[in-house]
Amino acid sequence: MDLIIGVALLILVLALFTLFTFKAPKGRETMGAFADASCATLLVEAFLNSFVGNIFDADFFSEVGMAAGSMGGAAAACMIPLALGASPVAAMLCGAATFGLGILPGLVAGYTCYWILQYIEKKLPAGLDLLVMIIVVAPLARFIAIASEPVVEAALLNIGKSIEASSNAAPAIMGIIVGGIMAVVSSSPISSMALSAMLGLTGLPMGVTTMAVFGSAFVNWMTYRELKLGGPRESLAVFLEAKTQVDLTSANPLPVYLADFIGGGLCGLVVALAGMVNEASSTATPFAGLAVMFAYNPAMKVVIMAVACAVIGLVTAFVSAKCFKNYPINRLDDIQEEADSKEAEGVSSEAYYAHQAS
Repeated sequence: MDLIIGVALLILVLALFTLFTFKAPKGRETMGAFADASCATLLVEAFLNSFVGNIFDADFFSEVGMAAGSMGGAAAACMIPLALGASPVAAMLCGAATFGLGILPGLVAGYTCYWILQYIEKKLPAGLDLLVMIIVVAPLARFIAIASEPVVEAALLNIGKSIEASSNAAPAIMGIIVGGIMAVVSSSPISSMALSAMLGLTGLPMGVTTMAVFGSAFVNWMTYRELKLGGPRESLAVFLEAKTQVDLTSANPLPVYLADFIGGGLCGLVVALAGMVNEASSTATPFAGLAVMFAYNPAMKVVIMAVACAVIGLVTAFVSAKCFKNYPINRLDDIQEEADSKEAEGVSSEAYYAHQAS
């Protein structure tokens, strides 16, 4: 029951994030900046503190990692307005005001305050606008973050706890479902790393997530290669970081996401049965996440599971690509040709209206 509740709520959260990404004003840019903030803080904390600091007993690196992790909310509240077009001073003002708070409240504060900043910067003269930002926006940013923190974080952490509770009763089923879902998320516009951090996943579910995301890198490489979605450059790019090719992936959701779900689910099953754990909740990224796994599991076990997940990913994607060989594919050349055509149409329309006006 815990697994059913947790997965149902997780799917609901993913649906809301997807809706926000594609339908909210500047939603995609916001989620991109949110993922960047997670990389700059939570991933640094996980890698330097959990991996370098713990394995090599390097206190300095642990200190750097913890310092970076404490900036999660501040980084999100700063980078989101900056990415959306606010001035660096205004963006940093929002970030500094939310220091010490979580990354998701930072998202809420940064996105909300951006629109207020836009209004202030447009309506007030230089100098006065900065004074208003200091008096109004900085306190407001912190108030919004504090007000949203118990609501958003409690809801997401409860989902994570439901999934973790199910790992003892039904680890295999949990591995298949969570591994499949997180592998798909890793290739979508939503940040799997930020999502796993927000859910507070640890232990077996986080181990499943990390290795499923690692396996999805091989799934994506083989899928791109066999279906010829792009050239060697795109295949390598999606292997190293799936987010770099999110537009091409989104243009072919069925073959890519289905292969990711099956491959991630099989990887999750194997990892769950092997009992691999990960106590760093922000490491749902292919290669840095794999490195962190060495901090919590025997090295040989990690190597064996990494090879197993790579093989599962390659075989799954190869078979899936053969099944989709007659499926209409939107390749890179097709997308670029369509974009060029729309651009040309836009230029022609502008020229026409300019001629009419003259």
